[in-house]
Amino acid sequence: MTSPDDIAEDPVLALLQEYSPPNGVADELLRPDGRLRPVWRPLIDLLARQSPEEMAERFARGDQYLHDAGVYYRQHTQSGSTLRDWPLSHVPVVIAEEEWRELAEGIVQRAELLEKVMADLYGMGDLVANGLLPAELIARNPEWLRPMVGIRPRSGHFLHFLAFEVGRSPDGSWLVLGDRTQAPSGSGFALENRMATSRVFQDLFPTSNVERLAGFFRAHRGAMTALNAGGDGKVAILTPGHHSETYFEHAYIARYLGLLLLECEDLKVERGRLMVRTIHGPQPVSVLWRRLDSRFADPLELDENSALGTPGMVAALRAQDVTMLNCLGSGVLEARALMAFLPRICEKLMGEPLKLPNIATWWCGQDLERGYVYENLHRMMIGRALSSDLPFEVDALTALGGDFRGTARRPIGEWLDRDGPNLVGQEAVTLSTTPAMIDGQLLPRPALIRVFATRTSRGWTVMPGGYARIGRSGDPTALSMKNGGSVADVWVVGDRPVEPETLTGEPEGPFIRRGPGLLPSRAADNLFWLGRYVERAEARVRELRAYHLRLSESGDPSLPLVARLGAFIEGFGVDIDEPVPAVVLELFDAAQGCAGKVRDRFSTDGWQALTDLAFTARGHFSRVHPGDQAVKAMGELLRKLAGFSGLVHENMYRSSGWRFLTMGRALERADQTISLLAAFADPAQPGGGFDVAIEVGDSVMTHRRRYSVHTSRSSVIDLLALDAGNPRSVFFQIDMLRDQDRLLTQNAASEPMSDLARAILLLHTELSVAVPEDITTERLFGLQGEIREISTLLTQRYLS
Repeated sequence: MTSPDDIAEDPVLALLQEYSPPNGVADELLRPDGRLRPVWRPLIDLLARQSPEEMAERFARGDQYLHDAGVYYRQHTQSGSTLRDWPLSHVPVVIAEEEWRELAEGIVQRAELLEKVMADLYGMGDLVANGLLPAELIARNPEWLRPMVGIRPRSGHFLHFLAFEVGRSPDGSWLVLGDRTQAPSGSGFALENRMATSRVFQDLFPTSNVERLAGFFRAHRGAMTALNAGGDGKVAILTPGHHSETYFEHAYIARYLGLLLLECEDLKVERGRLMVRTIHGPQPVSVLWRRLDSRFADPLELDENSALGTPGMVAALRAQDVTMLNCLGSGVLEARALMAFLPRICEKLMGEPLKLPNIATWWCGQDLERGYVYENLHRMMIGRALSSDLPFEVDALTALGGDFRGTARRPIGEWLDRDGPNLVGQEAVTLSTTPAMIDGQLLPRPALIRVFATRTSRGWTVMPGGYARIGRSGDPTALSMKNGGSVADVWVVGDRPVEPETLTGEPEGPFIRRGPGLLPSRAADNLFWLGRYVERAEARVRELRAYHLRLSESGDPSLPLVARLGAFIEGFGVDIDEPVPAVVLELFDAAQGCAGKVRDRFSTDGWQALTDLAFTARGHFSRVHPGDQAVKAMGELLRKLAGFSGLVHENMYRSSGWRFLTMGRALERADQTISLLAAFADPAQPGGGFDVAIEVGDSVMTHRRRYSVHTSRSSVIDLLALDAGNPRSVFFQIDMLRDQDRLLTQNAASEPMSDLARAILLLHTELSVAVPEDITTERLFGLQGEIREISTLLTQRYLS
């Protein structure tokens, strides 16, 4: 027995003082005899030497990285959805390389087995014909898609990217708890976990012989590129959109691998060929890594109620025009009941037993198996046969140990007899534990690991590491993040130093400068409106600052100029009595929504700046009062807007995406400036109106330098409407529009001038020769109509 003196002298013993896994449960840290596993020794020694303050500082580095990188997941509730911070468990799961190699061998065999099962279910159907699978189990599964039967994949394989939920049995051996074949998520989060954890342990990680992850992603990207060999189509990731729980990962992986990120609305099928709508017309897509459920992919042949799908997707697969990872219908392999038959199927198809067994499973659609489940209720988890839920994920339709969870039901025997074909019994899982730092103490917590595998030209490659889910408490049913669970990195540690891994290798042959790639019309549309919303918000903030400045000086909202300015602002639906009006907040939200839909094309710094802007507007200024406080608040918002604009417009590559962001910004600034001039450069405006126009137009210093005379209508019109050197003038915006449109069409010089280019050129020519006297208030309204027509023509040409 360890004495108090031993604990005081040995920091490792002190660290592990409260670490006591439940009896009969395997643990990642400790051997069955209670001794520390050698592979954990360096990490535990380091943790033991840390003071609470040093530990907190380490963990804060990882959290700060995740915050700066914008890592989040979307949690859906009955009241809507919210973005949640990524819940990192800072202590990684550490596994010896030799043990991981044995696990990987089992994963490779299982992947091959599932490929054979998939090929049979959508091919000859021998497994059902020969009695190895019940016909009912397949035919009643909504994930078995009849329209896909007989369609042979262009690549020759149905499955290309898989994930497996694995955990330890009480004797320490590995078990498969779930197969993820539909659209496995988590590989990108595994990479972000690694990035964060390597910062937490930046002094230990480089020398710990931890297998790197970049090689796995390089192999996966190479495999996708090889599937497109010789083709003219693009390689892309298909996402359900930014409302998906894992959209961050889709955008992150697309950036990391340099792939297009598409939604179904970006795609269309023309004469059996899958095309992506781009700003320059339809372009072919040859390889599609699918991240949405199969049945939503095609409303014509699969689910007519799907608002996510692309009509004709199945036809394109039938024509072998596109390779899909994984093939539509692969979700049928995730059914819990299928596990009951895999051991026998493996021996039949592979000629050998499963190297990596799955959790013991009995389908209750058979009399003998149903009777066995009933006789062993005390050690059974009973749930939906066709669900992909894991054995510990309980709900109202689940019974554990003979008791229903969440609701009162009739006796379990009656339930089994009546609904047997819909039910499956699985051995109640006892998850192994792993160390987690909980409130300053190292404690054992239930865990499972998601392992990833990708098909390459050399066969299946398994990621050397993965994505661990950690329970907050000792209850294995509370591993999900919505129940307080967390996630952790998985270190596969060898005996020898590992070679540095990068995603890119040195290419063969001469250097080739590649273009920035295609821009889907949807992405261009969101960037265009992002520019417009931010510019519109800036206009409202500048107007509000000018109003509250004059209100604070006079204290009388009825004065002609103050009242005129207030009425002008209210004309945009703004409540001038609100500290930060709802309209302004809505504009920030709209901008954030557009940016969120193009996260793969948007810098992390730009996203953080926009998020901080919206947060400041909603929280920090909720209690400011009209007058001086509002002036200061609007000033701070303007500085944050300027910071965002600087990040985006100075750091963003001058690709087509930047051009649409810029064109949106230019059109909106021209429109807002004309509204301002029509109101405050009108001869009938109250005294001081010219100064309001110059101030809101952010041109006070320029006006003072340019014009020695008193502010006049001519000087205001000249500076804010006609000056080619003023970045706030209307002419400057039209000049910018002409340049950007010319650059977008520079490879189409032989085509006749478009209606858009003609409209821009006509307006540009008029303004370039105009004098202030030509720009009457009536002409300003006419200019505004022409600006809005240009916006319509731009949308028709590029964004429709």
